[in-house]
Amino acid sequence: MGAPSTHAFVPPPPGEYIGHPRGLWMLFGAEFWERFSYYGMRALLAVYVATTFFSLLPEGEAKAQASLTYGAYTALIYATGLFGGTIADRYLGYRPAILLGGALMVVGLFLLMVPELTTFLIGLAVIVVGNGLFKPNISAMVGQLYAPGDARRDSGFTIFYMGINAGAFFAPLICGTWIGVAYGYKWGFFATGVGMIGGLIVFHWLSGWLGTVGAALSPKENFKRCGVVLAGCLACVPVVFFLLSKSVLVGYLLGAMFATLTIYFLRSGAMTDRVQLDRYIAMLLLFLAKILFWGMFEQAGSSLNFFAKDYVDAPFDFTAFQSFNPLFILLLGPVFAWAWPRLEARGMNPSIPRKFALALILVAIGFSLLVWSIKHFGPSGKVPWEMLALAYMINTMGELCLSPIGLSMVSKLAAPKDVGLAMGAWFLCTAIGNFVAGAVASVASGGTAAVGMTQYASTYTLVAYVGFGMGAAFLIFAPFINKLMHGVR
Repeated sequence: MGAPSTHAFVPPPPGEYIGHPRGLWMLFGAEFWERFSYYGMRALLAVYVATTFFSLLPEGEAKAQASLTYGAYTALIYATGLFGGTIADRYLGYRPAILLGGALMVVGLFLLMVPELTTFLIGLAVIVVGNGLFKPNISAMVGQLYAPGDARRDSGFTIFYMGINAGAFFAPLICGTWIGVAYGYKWGFFATGVGMIGGLIVFHWLSGWLGTVGAALSPKENFKRCGVVLAGCLACVPVVFFLLSKSVLVGYLLGAMFATLTIYFLRSGAMTDRVQLDRYIAMLLLFLAKILFWGMFEQAGSSLNFFAKDYVDAPFDFTAFQSFNPLFILLLGPVFAWAWPRLEARGMNPSIPRKFALALILVAIGFSLLVWSIKHFGPSGKVPWEMLALAYMINTMGELCLSPIGLSMVSKLAAPKDVGLAMGAWFLCTAIGNFVAGAVASVASGGTAAVGMTQYASTYTLVAYVGFGMGAAFLIFAPFINKLMHGVR
């Protein structure tokens, strides 16, 4: 059966589990395995690149170069979501896009096993292109399971977000702490590829739970259209390969994409009505908060990984720290999901702009704790692992104020015809934040052994100042942004 020809809501097939459509739980399972593959590879990437491909450089320079490569990769992997969302919205349909993108990611993940820089970068490029078709479209499908105004939408996105983090929790422990340490990091990459295959199996076998949601836009031409998109993806691989080796160009590209996107949304809103224009202005302002937050938060996979490896006293391998963030999401996510509606009933639920402001302030507190720990424990030895774990917990609380709320916010503020594109834009903001994070990490981790932890302390101090300052600004301007949202909560 084909997809509906309009953007009107079509309910999924009957049947619910724990109060939500069955399709949500299928998407939960598919995203679990996709995030398993991403976060398993992410836990290994920066350190593997530094030790395998830049080992002849001085230690600080090797870490700086690896951080820039990491930042360029994680930026591009989210930036391509903008194109993947548009392709699915206008040409292919969500389900074919997800299956095609996932298959490309499997190929790329297995290429990472080859310990040769060119082949490794080709593998990263294939993953980037495939992820662009997968990531934004599976998130967009979550929103399409619920009718406009359905009160379950926010909690549905929170459940989906927990699926993301369940995969992210197990991945570093299995791919890094166990397989990577015992058998070599290349076999950790192999495990991530197997995980991606698991996600595709779940998605394909249980696609009937979705009904027409996300179906091919033109079933009779689906095979041909998939071939056209595949050819386009393969043509993009050399371009992404080039950008991975020229990380500075990635920054210019992301800036141009965001500027183009801003013009599109403002023009689209102006051509619709004043309410939609105002909502797009609000969405763009909240996108700015997302970029700032992610530029700070995403030190986790780069500079904090190097910091944990070299300067944290822990009874386990440093890769295990990559599981702390998703662990705290799994523990605290239900608490936040429980708290928001109860605060709403009492008239105390912070608005979306205030939640974003709290996210910025919380991540600033987390990095302030690390700065204090470095100054307090650094002169006499290494930082206790409990202090880094506590910083991860505080940063995670900030993430819970922003990321799951943001996914739902985008699906409500965007016009129906632009939902996939807006989801891609949301991930473009993540891309810009990741690029900024890579640049910050190259400074934080690029010091010599003689400098020690001082470089981390000075960089993280600046990060904290930015978080506190911009968090305060969003608190002050929250009423203005709320007015622009015209009742969207």
